[in-house]
Amino acid sequence: MDVASALLRACLRRHGWAGGKAPCALGNAKELRIMKTSNWLQWAMAIAVGWAAVGTAAAGPKIETAPDRAKTTLNPRLRQIGTIKPRRANEIPGSNWTLGCETLDRDFADFQQYKEYIVPLGIKTIRLQGGWAKTEKAKGTYDFTWLDTIIDDARGRGLNILLETDYGNPIYKGGGGWDLAGGFPTSEEGLAAWDRWVEAMALRYKGKVRDWAMWNEPDINKQHKPGDIAAFNIRTAEIIKRVIPDARIAGLSLASSSPKLLEDCLKVLAEKGKVDLFHWFIYHGYAFNPDTSYQNVEELKATLAKYSKTAKMRQGENGCPSEKATKFALSNHPWTESSQAKWDLRRMLGDLGHDVESAVFTICDFNHTGREINRKGLLWATADKTVEKIKLAYYSVQNAVAVFDSTLERVREPAVAVMYGKGTASYAYRHKTTGRALIVLWDNSGTPDDAFVTRPAQVVVKGLAMKDPVWVDLVSGRVYAIPADRITSAGAFTIFKDVPLYDAPVLIAEKGLVLK
Repeated sequence: MDVASALLRACLRRHGWAGGKAPCALGNAKELRIMKTSNWLQWAMAIAVGWAAVGTAAAGPKIETAPDRAKTTLNPRLRQIGTIKPRRANEIPGSNWTLGCETLDRDFADFQQYKEYIVPLGIKTIRLQGGWAKTEKAKGTYDFTWLDTIIDDARGRGLNILLETDYGNPIYKGGGGWDLAGGFPTSEEGLAAWDRWVEAMALRYKGKVRDWAMWNEPDINKQHKPGDIAAFNIRTAEIIKRVIPDARIAGLSLASSSPKLLEDCLKVLAEKGKVDLFHWFIYHGYAFNPDTSYQNVEELKATLAKYSKTAKMRQGENGCPSEKATKFALSNHPWTESSQAKWDLRRMLGDLGHDVESAVFTICDFNHTGREINRKGLLWATADKTVEKIKLAYYSVQNAVAVFDSTLERVREPAVAVMYGKGTASYAYRHKTTGRALIVLWDNSGTPDDAFVTRPAQVVVKGLAMKDPVWVDLVSGRVYAIPADRITSAGAFTIFKDVPLYDAPVLIAEKGLVLK
């Protein structure tokens, strides 16, 4: 057998097409049989036909690229001059965001259904979950094929991976629960099997995955005390570090944003001299008004600073449903695609403004077996995991990611004052090389709603020169001219009169930062 034929056979086996069989969606055929042949070109052509058929079968709605792709009823009564142009992940040098690609370990979603939507969104890091129960279905036998396919595909697209180690495995007595809220392994046999699986996974993905995270949301299982969580984190992290010394590990992965819980866990880690195993510490902490999260966030940062000079807090999972839900975080509220888009943007930019890395949960709706479909996705999916619609939030996140990349730095000194009559959030940024500036602001006084009605705000900016400022709505990505008579300069201050403001982020930005 020549090398090409061997590679093609390996490809078939890797995707579960044993015996030279590949799935096919041509006509009424149920499979495409690759006949034994010494002509590897015929093999390649046959596989290409099979791949094309599979790709067609899994193809979802087309990503819109027109200037009006994100449709809203907003009318700021300004003259539109353009729209933010989306940027693919490979066009962005770096950013603050992680994109959730979770639950594949439990088959609640299908990576093949949504993989083509990741790179155009612009986020460069994705969060995956390892899935012990899916990988070891018979004791002592590992099948990583499912995860290999995802990780190799993501790396081929130039994406960085944050790989989470969870959950347990019921094939072992005392092996822990396989789903959310499942308990840690407790028996000697279960713990030893866990150790072997973590080591096998680290060995397999050494050189492919540098960033790792611990068991997801252990604190929602009330049997887990802070000491248990800390001990299990140490156990898992030390295995990964032994195999991958330069691994960057996110510890705790807490559902809560409670500073007390964080400190209780950190105390145990500190007593054992293990805080430095971790590069980050993760919290989640959902809130109907995302801006109410930041008192806790600042307390979390201050608490961590008492125990580590290097580790940072990281928001590891946050998102908003696009319709009313009865289960999961932020349930029993009349969410819509509009309020979801606003919520996601406020969480992303609030996190950025508080200097914490930020996760968008999640790329696609997923069907949580035994519960309900979790509608926090940027893509709308059916119960059978088929992607049928791109939500408004997808395009809104695209807009934010296109503007707020690693070339910007936050201006930490007070630079913005807003007179509005309601609570507001505002943050200022400057391009690291050109010095061009922008500010982002929004009405943070309540939970985002469906209205697209603005009220005038008076905005004073200090020490940030903008030669050609424009007004930008991040939900839609539309860019508008600011009338000259609404801009007044006085020394180091610039006053913007009657700036349209509402409960989603808007920008006053140097034109060149948003229209490129």
